[in-house]
Amino acid sequence: MRKTLVAGNWKMHGSRQQTAELIGGLAEALGDDPANEVAVCPPFVYLLDAARAVEGTPIRLGAQNLAVEESGAYTGEVAGSMLRDVGCYYVIVGHSERRSLYGETDELVAEKYRAAQRDGLVPILCVGESLEERESGVTSEVVERQLRAVLTAAGIDSFAAAVVAYEPVWAIGTGRTASPEQAQEVHALIRGILASESATIANSIRILYGGSVKASNAGDLFSMPDVDGGLVGGASLEAEGFAEICRAGG
Repeated sequence: MRKTLVAGNWKMHGSRQQTAELIGGLAEALGDDPANEVAVCPPFVYLLDAARAVEGTPIRLGAQNLAVEESGAYTGEVAGSMLRDVGCYYVIVGHSERRSLYGETDELVAEKYRAAQRDGLVPILCVGESLEERESGVTSEVVERQLRAVLTAAGIDSFAAAVVAYEPVWAIGTGRTASPEQAQEVHALIRGILASESATIANSIRILYGGSVKASNAGDLFSMPDVDGGLVGGASLEAEGFAEICRAGG
């Protein structure tokens, strides 16, 4: 049985005060033993504050990005080993904003995925299509291309220690959400691609949905057979509302 995972991606939001208040409020709302696994991914500069705030709670810590390199003269970059050192368990890899705004290719995303695992982190690998690609009917091709790049670089066995997140780019921050049926269709596709390499890993890996997830739609989305939780953006910035999402499907 796959345990639902709900991860909050704070993106470039927050402050030290907000970090403490948000995690404190979330921990209080969830209690000591939430039905679902919960993680938060603050900006780099607040990771240490967040690490202190999650101590003694069931909330796991994640980062939003990492460098491929282990160390060296890479001004402005943050290594996976550094993220692990401050208490991160997860790291988001290949988010659509990294792909579209910062030009991260499928190949670079695969390198970052491998770097995350090298440094002891669990990658949350993001895949998904743009509105133009969906309207052109190439969603399956885009998602498979993005997934195959990582399979080629890291192999199917690596997915035993990874999470996949399907995020239709047209639904991120737009208020538009894929219907539960649309999400299920792509989640089933992803699981099917992985199953062609290993049925065991495909059955055990968690595939999250990301794209305007909120308390009002989380239950319906998480009820789909291949949707194992959510990668939540804006709705993760308010403790009680995010806690309600975290309780959905549990």
